[in-house]
Amino acid sequence: MKRLCVFCGSADGLSPAYLEMANKLGKLMAQKEIALVYGGASIGVMGAIADSVLAHGGLVIGVIPKTLVDYEIAHKGLTELHIVEDMHQRKKLMYDKSDAFLSLPGGMGTLDEMFEILTWSQLKLHSKRCFIYNFFGFYDSLLAYLDHSHKEGFIKTQHLSMLEVIKDEPGLLSLVNSL
Repeated sequence: MKRLCVFCGSADGLSPAYLEMANKLGKLMAQKEIALVYGGASIGVMGAIADSVLAHGGLVIGVIPKTLVDYEIAHKGLTELHIVEDMHQRKKLMYDKSDAFLSLPGGMGTLDEMFEILTWSQLKLHSKRCFIYNFFGFYDSLLAYLDHSHKEGFIKTQHLSMLEVIKDEPGLLSLVNSL
């Protein structure tokens, strides 16, 4: 079974569209028998996608630092829940358990996880595929920054192309079908 690591927000976002998107993706992953690897929380977009995969009979592997378990946000109904010491161990274990990575809308933690995985790829520590879902233009500014950094000579073309941009639901379907 393929495993897709999804980086996303622990908040709901202001629009209900974020949770709806997470629910649709979770259902699609379960239908295609793709296990979810994620940050282990029961809240926000993270909780929504995990709940959806589980509700549709899929497998969910959560990885959460002990400090967040202490805040009582750990999801209690997962297929597997791994409690680790810190964020560094979390990212490493999520990497180890995944075949590919997808970033959904989120905040600083989402960006931290995504950029660390991209940096590991840049350094040739792995060759796993990395995707970003630019849901309703959520990442337009970030993608413009990356393009600007590339044009200014700080990101090489081959490194910029490591992040595959998904623009719409058909693109998500294509990603899931390609795993």
